[in-house]
Amino acid sequence: MSFTTEQETFWAGDFGNDYVDRNNIHESIGRRTAVLSKIISRTRDANSFLEFGANIGQNLVALRNLKPNCELSAIEINAKARETLKTIPNTNIFEGSIFDFESAQLGQHDFTFTSGVLIHINPDKLDEVYTKMYECSKKYILVKEYYNPKPVEVSYRGHTERLFKRDFAGDLMDKYPDLELVDYKFQYHRDYNFPMDDSTWFLLKKS
Repeated sequence: MSFTTEQETFWAGDFGNDYVDRNNIHESIGRRTAVLSKIISRTRDANSFLEFGANIGQNLVALRNLKPNCELSAIEINAKARETLKTIPNTNIFEGSIFDFESAQLGQHDFTFTSGVLIHINPDKLDEVYTKMYECSKKYILVKEYYNPKPVEVSYRGHTERLFKRDFAGDLMDKYPDLELVDYKFQYHRDYNFPMDDSTWFLLKKS
């Protein structure tokens, strides 16, 4: 499989494999369930979910815990991650890069989202991802990412051009004026019960 950006090759290869091993922590599902329960409580009639860059599917497991009858779909570039992802029952999976994915392949969902994925996308290609997220959403879009008011690159485990912070939600609202902000929260790494990795989530809704 060939890719158009260095970031895709990075995550499809050995570093992505190591990430799978490093983050396969059972406690993470409880933390994600706690956070997603807050987010889902701000929605109405969201019963189908599509995650862009699902990795091993911990967010999807959390969603299934919260909404047992929901429809789950995922896009995942890393083959090792997909081995675990495929063990989640009744989950539709696109095997490949977000940039090879066409919106019609998985159809529209009530809720599309990313969690720690947009930060690893080549900034020149972000607009393509925004378009796919928007086109695949019937109603809600969630971005759970590292936030910065201005675009900035951050060294990531000794690598350059692999992690970028910015106002992703702001980008989406600027691109699509019909999107309105429903809610947002910061997830602190020193939370006593459900520590996360200092990311901020933004829930948007098509008006």
